[in-house]
Amino acid sequence: MLILWNLKEATVRDVMEQLDEPDTPYTTVSTVVRVLEKKGFVDHRAVGTTHLYYPTLRKNEYLKGHLSGIAARYFDGSFSRMTEFFARENDLSLKDLRELMRDMELETDHEAQHD
Repeated sequence: MLILWNLKEATVRDVMEQLDEPDTPYTTVSTVVRVLEKKGFVDHRAVGTTHLYYPTLRKNEYLKGHLSGIAARYFDGSFSRMTEFFARENDLSLKDLRELMRDMELETDHEAQHD
């Protein structure tokens, strides 16, 4: 998904070129892309005999769904417990947390202006 978000759209070969594991078989990458398509995360358009794949979800929508699942399964549905866990595990300083809060407020303000 990260590769498709970065490239906006790509062929399976384009995705392969971006992988950290350059020896990953074409069939493996193709299978993963098709699974993502079946799950509704990716779609494609045909260009000749080639398929160009593109994400159907924005990165923040995708992450929101996954983080909600993590919070539900491991933190009794509490985002504050999950945040506290990650802050402690990553030794975030008070300054880091304030920056994070400021960035979140800016993003929330930005989203509100565009709704």
